[in-house]
Amino acid sequence: MPLLDITNPAVIIFLIENYEKENRLRLNWIHKHREQIQQAATLNREPTNYYETDVIAHNMIAGMATTTRDHIVSGYNRRKTPLRDAVFVPGVKDLRHGHSIVDVGLGDPKDDSRLKRADDDLSIDPIMRPVDPKLNKIIYKPRPEFGRNRYLETRSKTWPEKKYYFSECSNWDYGWRMKDSSLHQKPLYGRCWHLHRAVRTRVGPQPDPPYYKSSDPPGPTKFVSI
Repeated sequence: MPLLDITNPAVIIFLIENYEKENRLRLNWIHKHREQIQQAATLNREPTNYYETDVIAHNMIAGMATTTRDHIVSGYNRRKTPLRDAVFVPGVKDLRHGHSIVDVGLGDPKDDSRLKRADDDLSIDPIMRPVDPKLNKIIYKPRPEFGRNRYLETRSKTWPEKKYYFSECSNWDYGWRMKDSSLHQKPLYGRCWHLHRAVRTRVGPQPDPPYYKSSDPPGPTKFVSI
């Protein structure tokens, strides 16, 4: 809605009339409630003789119905048999049951012998996966082709999820278990750039295969007139 042009004489007359109408309504309301306003301003009202204890007693009487109702309901609930959240309370021997690395499917005892433990063994699970023996031999080979630097360089190319069981730092949150992501997979209905693929090949663009051609014989078509 556009703003009113207060420089327009017709708008000025309209505003003045509305201001006067508002003032008359206010004066009429004040004249109608003059006695109540004066009584509230001068505090000349009839005393009620209410004390603070009377107000507290009134609130207590109003809440007695709720108290009685809650007392009856609580007495009914106290006679009920309590429900237990679990059949048994797990002890120390049950802490690792169902929560170990093998149970959650992150490790195999055949690959890591440290995972072969009893349920009552409460030792800490291994943090790092076993290192490949072929990669371990790089450290003990002579320099400069092998050694510690070569070992670290080769091991840095391995994914963190193949070196550790869990994400050990916040920097690994991005890219952890990428094989489980659908973005890493090839799209099923993705578009193919045939021209780009053909230009980058070694032999270059090729003609269409024979089964793409029409079934008409080569040469000009002859029409027989009747």
